[in-house]
Amino acid sequence: MRRQNLWIAMLAATATLGTTASHADFIGDSQVQLKFKNFYLDRQIEDTPNKNWGSWSQGITLDAKSGYQDIGGGVQVGADLLVQHAFKLNGRDANADFILPHDGKESKDEFGKVGATLKAKVSKTELKVGELLPVSPVLVFDPSRQLLTTFSGAWLESKDIKDTKLTLAYIDGINNRYDNQFRDLTMFAPGKVLPNGQAGHFDLGPTSDGMYIAGVDHQFSPEIGGSYWYADVQDIYRQNYVGLNYKTKLGEKAKLDSHIRYFDNADSGDSLYGSIDNQALSIGAKVNYGSHTVGLGYQQMFGDNAFPTLGGWVPQPYLVNWGVATFTAKNEKSLGLTYAYDFSEMGAKGLNATAVYMMGQDAETNGKKDQKSDELNLIVNYTVPEGKLKGLGFQAMYIDANFDYKSDLEEYRVATTYTYKF
Repeated sequence: MRRQNLWIAMLAATATLGTTASHADFIGDSQVQLKFKNFYLDRQIEDTPNKNWGSWSQGITLDAKSGYQDIGGGVQVGADLLVQHAFKLNGRDANADFILPHDGKESKDEFGKVGATLKAKVSKTELKVGELLPVSPVLVFDPSRQLLTTFSGAWLESKDIKDTKLTLAYIDGINNRYDNQFRDLTMFAPGKVLPNGQAGHFDLGPTSDGMYIAGVDHQFSPEIGGSYWYADVQDIYRQNYVGLNYKTKLGEKAKLDSHIRYFDNADSGDSLYGSIDNQALSIGAKVNYGSHTVGLGYQQMFGDNAFPTLGGWVPQPYLVNWGVATFTAKNEKSLGLTYAYDFSEMGAKGLNATAVYMMGQDAETNGKKDQKSDELNLIVNYTVPEGKLKGLGFQAMYIDANFDYKSDLEEYRVATTYTYKF
């Protein structure tokens, strides 16, 4: 039914585009982009050479966003369309790499997905229905692989109150980064024994009827902002989030950007994945001085369980220490250090590099206590700043993750991106 609704939304969006072609706001304020992404990933897992995986693929995305057409009574409407397609240039056919869709253990040579969004706006309140790309403490879309992880549902956002944003949403499906259709929501639960006696998996298991979301963000002053969000993945888990951020200048050249964030997680309704008891504290600060940025982050898990996330490798970047090693196991404490440098002052405009080192301890996982892990990320980005190739981007990333409780791994990622704006 959900997929049928998506196709209905697409047809409605197409019909709307066709019938309003003469309206200047709808067409004149539209944004149409063609995005290209060449993506290579290679992961080497120690002690398990037959499970090494990765692929080289090319992605093409059509991102079309209409302007708004006034239909009377202060109501404006519009439609967005997102068409994604990728094809494999090379890869290990014997292994699913979770970048491209897979059939059993074999990744597909090509795949595509289409999503449409209808939108309506009154004053500074906007409703979107269809495919969604949320950025919030309780749900975030994922752009880290070839194609995007997106969601389906309804998202209402209001900025009519000064310095305040109110959000209400209902999510009924997820289209994972390695999938080509919307599926019901599950929980990421590898190795977890479920109440029905079955073993948990990363994206398989009991499904939820949907996820309810409510949030309020308020800017108390130019320097201080706060947030409260609530989410309920029905019959799986519910989540309360409180966050406070502080930004200020430290003299003429230096800037401070800091936050403290707290999550309280518990099981919901029928507790399809069993009891959930987790609280997470995340504290981070970054100081920027000219071309240099230095960051420090501390994170700690409390309660009887690890931090819950949705099935399908959905990230949680609102935790300060998050990577291939998520540092979210039961009782885990982690410290993260970041250094970034912008080469513009050296004459290399558009070039920057970042090093991130995270280390965790006291984790309780896989039946073992006091487990340690650490992860190093080295990232280099370059975007052509001007000329005919302006906007052409390159990113190279190296990841080295080490664990007491599972195999260590090394990973290499190379991405080339370019956006053509019509």
